[in-house]
Amino acid sequence: MTLPEIQEPSEPLEAVDPQAPRRLRVLHETCYDYDAPVELAHHLGMLRPRHTPLQQVLEWQLTVTPQPDVTAVATGEMVLPAGLRAGDETVLVTPGVQQSLDPWGNHRVSFSHSRVHDRLVVSSSFVADIAPLPRLQPEASPAWEVVAERLDYRPGAGFEPAVEFTLGSLYAPREASLARFGAEVFRPGVPLLAGALAMMHLIHRRFEYRPLATSVNTRAPEALAQRQGVCQDFAHVMIGAMRSLGLAARYVSGYLLTQPPPGQPRLVGADASHAWVAVWCPLHGWVALDPTNAVPAGLDHVTLAWGRDYADVAPLRGVIRGGGRAVPRVGVTVMPME
Repeated sequence: MTLPEIQEPSEPLEAVDPQAPRRLRVLHETCYDYDAPVELAHHLGMLRPRHTPLQQVLEWQLTVTPQPDVTAVATGEMVLPAGLRAGDETVLVTPGVQQSLDPWGNHRVSFSHSRVHDRLVVSSSFVADIAPLPRLQPEASPAWEVVAERLDYRPGAGFEPAVEFTLGSLYAPREASLARFGAEVFRPGVPLLAGALAMMHLIHRRFEYRPLATSVNTRAPEALAQRQGVCQDFAHVMIGAMRSLGLAARYVSGYLLTQPPPGQPRLVGADASHAWVAVWCPLHGWVALDPTNAVPAGLDHVTLAWGRDYADVAPLRGVIRGGGRAVPRVGVTVMPME
C-alpha cells in the first residue's frame, strides 16, 4: 500500500508577533523532613531543563543537601551517549551528582546517600530565554486520518520517529473510552491541528480542576470517568485520546509563570510545576498545547522534559531505607527578568 503524500512546509513559519524572547528565572525546591532517620537512599531526578527551538537555557545550578556520596563516576560530569551534546549553558552541581541523558534526550541526575540523615533538600535554579510561538495554521494541516495512516507501522515502510508516541503507556493507554472521547472532535476529514486545538478546549470545558480529586497514580481512563483532576490528568486524557485514534502525542513537564492579582506582589514559591501536551503534525512538527488553560504553550511555559507520560519525567523519585513517612514540600518560583 502506498502512503498518502503530505506536503511539508517549504519555509519557516513566521512568528506570531514580533516580541523579543522572554527571560525567566526558575527556582524549584523540594524538601523532605523524615519521621525517622534515613540509613540509605538512591534518588533519580529530571530537574535540568532542555534546549528546544523556542527555549535557550543560559545557566543551571543544582544543590543537594546533605552532600551526596562522591564516587569515581559521580563527580558532577555529564555522561553522554555518542553523538549527543550537553548544551552550552553554565552548569554548577553539588559534588556527587551524576548526570546522563535518557532515550528522549532529557537530562537525568542521580545521587546517593549512605550516611544517616533526617532531611533532604534539592534545589534547582536556572535562567532561560523563551521565544514567541510560530504562527499556527490549523486548517492547513492534513486530515487527521491521513496522519494516523502515515503513523500506522508497516514492515518495510520508512521509519517515522513520532510513531513511538502513538503507542499506549502506563498512564496514557490506548483504550476504547478514550477513543470515543477523541472522536467527539476528530470527525472525518478534520485537519489534525484543528482537531487537537478543539480537544484542548473540550477538556478545558468538560473537566473541573480539583487538586485533591486524583493522585499521582491516576491513569487517563479513570481521570476521564471522573472528569476532574489536575494538569497531569488533563494531559494524560488528551494524550490517551489522541493515541487511541492512532495519533502521536507526548507528555511535557515544566513550569508555568502565573500572574499575581492586579496590585498584588509576586509571591516567592507561588508558582507550580506544570504539565501539557505536544502533538505531532507534519506541517508544524511538535505543537505544544496546554489543556489545563486552553492555550498553546507560549512565553509563560518553561519546558523541563518530555516522554510518554508522567512516569518518564517525574521531577524527583527515590528508594530509601528508613525515613518513616515524609510528604515533600515543593516550592516553585518563576520570575520574569528585566
